Amino acid sequence: MFLYEYELGKASDILTRDLFKLKQGETFVITADTESDPRVVDATASAAFAVGAKPMVIWLASPLGVGKAADPMLPVEALTAVLKETDAWVEFNNQWLLYSTPYDIAVKENKKLRHMCLVGMNADMMTRCIGRVDYPTLKEFMEKITEMTKNAKHIRMTTPAGEDVEFDNAKIEGRKPDPTHPFTASLGYAGVPGSHMMAGQIGWAPALESVNGTIVFDGSLVPPCGKLEELVRLTIKSGEITKVEGGKQAVEFEAWLKSFNHPRMLKLAHVCYGFNPGARLTGDILEDERVWGCTEWGIGNVGAILIEPNGIQAPSHTDGICLNTSVWLDGKKIMDEGKMVESDLIKLAQKLGKD
Repeated sequence: MFLYEYELGKASDILTRDLFKLKQGETFVITADTESDPRVVDATASAAFAVGAKPMVIWLASPLGVGKAADPMLPVEALTAVLKETDAWVEFNNQWLLYSTPYDIAVKENKKLRHMCLVGMNADMMTRCIGRVDYPTLKEFMEKITEMTKNAKHIRMTTPAGEDVEFDNAKIEGRKPDPTHPFTASLGYAGVPGSHMMAGQIGWAPALESVNGTIVFDGSLVPPCGKLEELVRLTIKSGEITKVEGGKQAVEFEAWLKSFNHPRMLKLAHVCYGFNPGARLTGDILEDERVWGCTEWGIGNVGAILIEPNGIQAPSHTDGICLNTSVWLDGKKIMDEGKMVESDLIKLAQKLGKD
């Protein structure tokens, strides 16, 4: 086990100063649960205090679910009251508060709130995925591939594990992107109000009813499975899961989806690229969905940051990872099994240490 005492100090300084841009006197809330890494919490609180902010650490008993499924186990009213009044909030909870009732109310009513979701963060991940990242180059790379993808009408994705899925981007007036389906490029910065994520992910909600084909999860699936030991294969028709195939983890996953007895829990929510040069497949979804060259499909609840103005409500949300993805944009291949094949993207990837 690596302790990374020195590296963690640098990473937490980058998080508070460069990414959150904390100011003198700002209130900075850190939420964690009993599955969180206390080293990360303490280092971040110390770094926030050093820049003159007022850190407030809230430890919670770990809920048995995520999003709104966590509500029954949360001090909803008290937590909501705090988040409605704070300037900045980082969540290190392992069981994430993203899409929970306190989160939904806080981001809607607290117009100054800067939130970053760093669920399950530990010292090793924080060192690799925050402290050692070349943010200017990653920003250039992600903005370029985001623009290329946003301008495409039709997208195809395949993987060596057997995935083959196609879909259209949400468009209006021919090929013009639908403004109610914004692309969210997680560049790692949280200096402006809104919800932000760790650097290295690009997410969007395509025209969900246009998604057809086979999605194969071969990385992780959270919840309920964690890091996968076997493939979980989904047959998708018009954006809805019609069949789940595989072994015991596929059975576990299908039972979890159907346990909510809600039709939205069998429908796709979004798709994402993963591009953090330090990320590894560990079973922690925050890191897994940023493994270089992967794609991720979300199922269930759709946040307002992906479909404006209110998203699409569902009882919970899950994310599955598809490793080593190949991507075609309007028939042009830009990525081959997780490696860039478009010339400008190749150069930037090499600067980030990814060939």
